[in-house]
Amino acid sequence: MKVSTFVDFLNRELNIIKEKNRYRFVREISTRPDREAVLNGKRVLNLCSNNYLGLAGNIELINAEKEAAEKFGVGSTGSRLITGTCSLHIELEKKVAKFKKTERALLFNTGYMANLGIISAVTGEKDIIISDELNHASIVDACKMSKAETVIFKHKNMEHLEECLKKHKRFDKKLIVTDSVFSMDGDIAPLKDINFLAKKYNAIIMTDDAHATGVLGENGSGSAEFFGLSGEIDIQMGTFGKALGTFGAYVAGSKELIDFITNKSRPFIYTTALPPGVLGATMKAIEIVSSHQGKKRRELLLKKAEILRKKLTETGIDTLDSETQIIPLMVGDEKTTMALSEKLLERGIFIQGIRPPTVPEGMCRLRISLTLEADLSM
Repeated sequence: MKVSTFVDFLNRELNIIKEKNRYRFVREISTRPDREAVLNGKRVLNLCSNNYLGLAGNIELINAEKEAAEKFGVGSTGSRLITGTCSLHIELEKKVAKFKKTERALLFNTGYMANLGIISAVTGEKDIIISDELNHASIVDACKMSKAETVIFKHKNMEHLEECLKKHKRFDKKLIVTDSVFSMDGDIAPLKDINFLAKKYNAIIMTDDAHATGVLGENGSGSAEFFGLSGEIDIQMGTFGKALGTFGAYVAGSKELIDFITNKSRPFIYTTALPPGVLGATMKAIEIVSSHQGKKRRELLLKKAEILRKKLTETGIDTLDSETQIIPLMVGDEKTTMALSEKLLERGIFIQGIRPPTVPEGMCRLRISLTLEADLSM
């Protein structure tokens, strides 16, 4: 294909995206992460950040990052199995395992890579994955990458999940995978019920705790702790880039699981390791989240979310079944959703519109995710 023809192709495809009101572009933020931001030169209230506990701008994390970078440098210089592992990687993995109450943990560079790397490593052509219909795109793509047979069960519908397990009980390896806090709806997976069915039908459970890590549980370790299931979930994945305010991801479980993923996960094996500064900041974030201060932050975040949800519901806005810091405001079509987002931005309120393929057709929404102030005193 000639260059001019290729450019024509790109422009045609972009025009189709624009006609469907699905054109996306980046917006520049020029301030430190906080509840307010300067967006394209204008100060706005930021209601669409995943910096739930306000830790991305926390001075303790910033200082911990500086200290780690000064000691170990700014880059890891290689993949974990070549030259990329430093003592901070090992130390953070031990902290994550203790935090999650598991035998071992392993770091990944992003949540997307973690899901691809875990699911494609533990399942293959002879296996079956049973996945909630509202799971994150990274899980959807991981299922495709694994080449396992994939069955979708209706959102949080335990009767349908059991039907799927009964129908496919011939498979020796059955993996049930679910988000714990659903990123577009803000509701929580019924993990106790899922765990019961997994045991009944001899299935493996994997939870994506991306939006639960730091927010759910007495110590903020996520959904297993929240439901009193610590030690019972086979594979726990989560991220550091949301409530913990840093960057990266993890998988936690048995020592055998971590050894297996270390040897079989291509996204882990062939990726340059997380840099030292991020590791130092993340260890400080886990320390804060696990402390009395972290508990107070979680309580305040969820209290604010409940107050806002109640007020929105009283005005007739449908917030679906939200029960966390993520609150959807249902609209319906793409055009109205994006028009509302722009109108709010004009008034200094930044809430992104969410459109297909992120959500189903006709289910477009404004998605609020609450952030606490970075300098919040506890």
